[in-house]
Amino acid sequence: MRRIYYLDTCKTCERIIKELGNLQTFEFQNIKTQPLTEEQLNFLYSKVGSYEELFSRKAMKYRSMGLDKIILGEADYQRLILEEYTFLKRPVIVIDEEVFIGSTQKNVEAAKSKLVSTQLS
Repeated sequence: MRRIYYLDTCKTCERIIKELGNLQTFEFQNIKTQPLTEEQLNFLYSKVGSYEELFSRKAMKYRSMGLDKIILGEADYQRLILEEYTFLKRPVIVIDEEVFIGSTQKNVEAAKSKLVSTQLS
């Protein structure tokens, strides 16, 4: 499977998608208009081993809901991501069986590297 979970109003997502280039074989899922399903979230969890890793503490609602003042567990992260699309760290890039989460340069470079290696095979 090749899919990118992104937000179409996110300039960072837009920049990364452009930077990756050559994505004709990918499905794009705008998480605002087509929210992540429980099945999709569980697939991502099975690849990364943690809902917390998929969770964005940068989301505006994180502080406004007072979540920064409480201890969250894996079940909380799962529920919150399913309830509110902005809690998914973006973009999430799925290349075959590998998942790349977020916008760090290291992550983007790893996704680029994976794309190059799969194009050569």
